[in-house]
Amino acid sequence: MSNRTTEFEAPDTLARATAAAADHYHAETDDLMGEKMVLNMGPSHPATHGVLRLIIELDGEVITKADPDVGFLHRGDEKIAENMHYNQFVPYTDRLDYLAPLANNVAYACAVEKLMGWTLPPRGQALRVLCCELARLSSHMLGVGVCAMDVGAMTVFLYTFTEREKIYNLCEQLTGARFTTSYTRVGGQLRDMPAGFEQSTRQFLNECEVTIGEISKLLDKNKIYLDRMCDIGVISKEAAIAWGLTGPNLRASGVTRDLRKDRPYLGYEQYDFDVVIAEEGDCYARYQVRMEEMRQSIRICRQVLNTMPAGPVNLADTKSMLPDKERVLMSMEELIHHFIVATQGIDAPKGEVYFGAENPKGELGFYIHSTGGGVPHRLKIRSPSFCNLSITSKLLPGHMVSDIPAILGSLDFVMGECDR
Repeated sequence: MSNRTTEFEAPDTLARATAAAADHYHAETDDLMGEKMVLNMGPSHPATHGVLRLIIELDGEVITKADPDVGFLHRGDEKIAENMHYNQFVPYTDRLDYLAPLANNVAYACAVEKLMGWTLPPRGQALRVLCCELARLSSHMLGVGVCAMDVGAMTVFLYTFTEREKIYNLCEQLTGARFTTSYTRVGGQLRDMPAGFEQSTRQFLNECEVTIGEISKLLDKNKIYLDRMCDIGVISKEAAIAWGLTGPNLRASGVTRDLRKDRPYLGYEQYDFDVVIAEEGDCYARYQVRMEEMRQSIRICRQVLNTMPAGPVNLADTKSMLPDKERVLMSMEELIHHFIVATQGIDAPKGEVYFGAENPKGELGFYIHSTGGGVPHRLKIRSPSFCNLSITSKLLPGHMVSDIPAILGSLDFVMGECDR
C-alpha cells in the first residue's frame, strides 16, 4: 500500500541500510573517538510517550546499544484481579491501554464470558463492535498525531486531537464518562445506546473521514516527514514474527494477521473490511497502515449502525447476572438474588481459557485459570505494547539519536499497558 513519491528499497534485515552507514561511520572515526557514552533517555521525556527509560550507548551520534527499562508504572493488576470479583476488575482494564478503554473492557469481558460459556445477544455484540472501532479510531488518531508532532508536524497533532475530542463526547453520551469508561459488564453492557447517539456517531464518522483525508494531504508527500520516516526503523517480516509483534506494527512488515478475520469474535465475520498491510516495515509503513485502518474502522462503524439489530444488549437473566433494579425493589427473592451475586460474584466453573482481541495496539489477551467461584485463581494479561516495545533493543542500534522519536512514535505503545 505504498504511496511514496520516491521508490525506497526496503532492507531484507533489520535496519540494514542504516547499520551499514553506521559501520562506515565507525571505520572512519575509530581513531578519533574516545570511549562510548551512556545516556539515559527518560523516564520523564516527551518523546518516550510515558515513563519509559531508554539506556542508550552512543558512539558519537550513532546508537550502538539500547536497553528499554520499564516498570515505573507497575501496579500489579494481575494480582489485584485474583483478589476481586470478575466484574469488579472491569475498571482496572480501563487503565491498561488508557487510550482505548472501551476496547480493553470488551476484551476482558469476552474472556470471562468464554469461561462461562456465554454468548451475547446480537445487539449486544454489535454495540461492542461499535465501541471497539471507535476506540481504534481514538487510539490511532493519537498515535499518528503524536508521532507527527515528534518529527515536527504540529498541525497534524491539532487535527487529530480535535477528532479525539469528538470521540470523547460520544463516549460521554454512551457511557457517562469520557476517559475511563468502565462501560462493559461480564454478560453485557452498562446500558443500551441513548437517544440521539446513532445520529451523533454518523455525523462524527463523516467529519472524521474528511479529517483523515486532510492529514494525508499534509503528510503523505511531505519531504521532511518522508526523510524522517522512510527507511528508518525497518522491521523485517521474520523479525516481527520472532519478537512477537502484533497489530499495525506486525502488518506493516507484511504479515497478514488480524484476529478480527483470523479468529472472528462478536460477529466481526458479518462485516466487510480489509486487513491493511504494507511490505516496507519502516516508520512510514506503520504510519500508512494506521491511516488506512482508520478508514476501515469508519467503514465497519457504518455497517454496524446500518445493520444494528433490535433486542436486548445483555444476556437473559441467569443465576450469575444481577437482576433489574426495579424487580430488586419489589421482590424479596430478587433482593436475595441481588445480594448473593453482589457479595459472591459470578459463579464461574473450573477451567482455563485464553481470549485474544485485536486491540488498536495489537493482540490484547487474557488468560484465566478458574478453580470455581467468583474470583479467578490466576489471571494473566498479554499486553501488546509490552511485546512491541521489546524489539527496541534490536531496532535502535545503528540509528542516530534523532531517529529515536520517529521510531518510538511509529511503534505507538502505551506504558500503562507495558507495566500493568
